[in-house]
Amino acid sequence: MTKARIRETDHGITGEFNVEMYDHFQRDFRNKGILATDRIIKSGIDRGIALEIGPGPGYLGLEWLHKTDYTNLTGLEISKDMITMAERNCREYRLEKRAGYILGEAEHMPFKDSSFYAVFSNGSLHEWTDPVLVFNEIFRVLQTGGRFFVSDLRRDVRILVKWFMYSFTKPKEIRPGFLTSLSAAYTIDEVPDLIEKGKFRNIKVSQNPFGLQVAGVK
Repeated sequence: MTKARIRETDHGITGEFNVEMYDHFQRDFRNKGILATDRIIKSGIDRGIALEIGPGPGYLGLEWLHKTDYTNLTGLEISKDMITMAERNCREYRLEKRAGYILGEAEHMPFKDSSFYAVFSNGSLHEWTDPVLVFNEIFRVLQTGGRFFVSDLRRDVRILVKWFMYSFTKPKEIRPGFLTSLSAAYTIDEVPDLIEKGKFRNIKVSQNPFGLQVAGVK
């Protein structure tokens, strides 16, 4: 039986040490080629102006820009410290003219209606205070025909997969955070309730041994 969900922080990752540790973690994922970038592109998000919710240190969105042409990205991040890191990494990629980061909350996005062709996020769904409201905000800022892709951990991973992921998480200082994130994650059976209460209708929810993803079209 899957344990009940335990909410995690909704304030993001703050503090220089914590941000540095998470940057090392995400950079390692980037170097190993296991970020969700290719899945995002495969979902049809390969053009136009995109919004990334919770970009953290920025690698996912920066890799998306690197692998696509004539695209631009806005990152909406709740942590000011993480924005500083993302801007540093953006300069390293030399993508300052195509990417920018804004401090704000996903539940109250500071954007006009129909501002983006696409919205994507990885690893932040379990931190959203009100997922229904966030999905409705995604619907609002998407253009008609625009796409979204949200992926995250799944709380009901098998025990062997859990401990494989735990041992794979480096540096070891962020392993406790991995466990709290896993406890806060949703299962594939819980996600439809978050969507069906909102405005999206054309959606697909799927899972793999490590996580789940939600994709759809406005």
